[in-house]
Amino acid sequence: MHLEELRRNYATRSLDRDDLNADPFTQFDRWMREAIETQLLEPNAMSLATADATGRPALRTVLLKAFDRRGLVFYTNYESAKARDLAVNPRVALLFAWLPLERQVNVTGRAEKISAAESLRYFLSRPHDSQIGAWASRQSEVITTRSLLETKFAEMKAKFMQGQVPLPDHWGGYRVTPETFEFWQGRPSRMHDRFRYKLQPDGSWLIERLMP
Repeated sequence: MHLEELRRNYATRSLDRDDLNADPFTQFDRWMREAIETQLLEPNAMSLATADATGRPALRTVLLKAFDRRGLVFYTNYESAKARDLAVNPRVALLFAWLPLERQVNVTGRAEKISAAESLRYFLSRPHDSQIGAWASRQSEVITTRSLLETKFAEMKAKFMQGQVPLPDHWGGYRVTPETFEFWQGRPSRMHDRFRYKLQPDGSWLIERLMP
């Protein structure tokens, strides 16, 4: 295996300042819609970077489930490793890697829990077994065998066989309020186009082109 020989020359698109909307949320919506219309696998998948109180980083992939001008929303177990990080350090980074489109979007900001009412609305929209999974898994905890997890899932499925599955107290959403967006478009010879939006004190957004 010769990784140094793996190379692709990005040449299908470009990104100029005139192509950008003045509002990063509108620009993000435009690119997200294109990713969905292109039928990319999990276009709403995003890498979520957190750090604990000592600065030790962690990275995982989660799914974006909503966004508007207030921010970007994902859901998780409030007792998970990522939640423990966010409790002491709410600053995060998000990365959408839409490689078939030769694009990336990077977002930095602060994460805060959303309301229980908003979490409940989404929870009720989930498939029944996904609701059960939220009760069965003590996310990020060590487990000796998968059979223990499957036994817990079966136990919770039997418990909630009748009626509506309630929202667990330990499960809900976070909203990331962006401070920066970066839109990255691959170009030939690694001379990529990069534009960063930075939130200003007056609420406006400064747009800067970055070197690749």
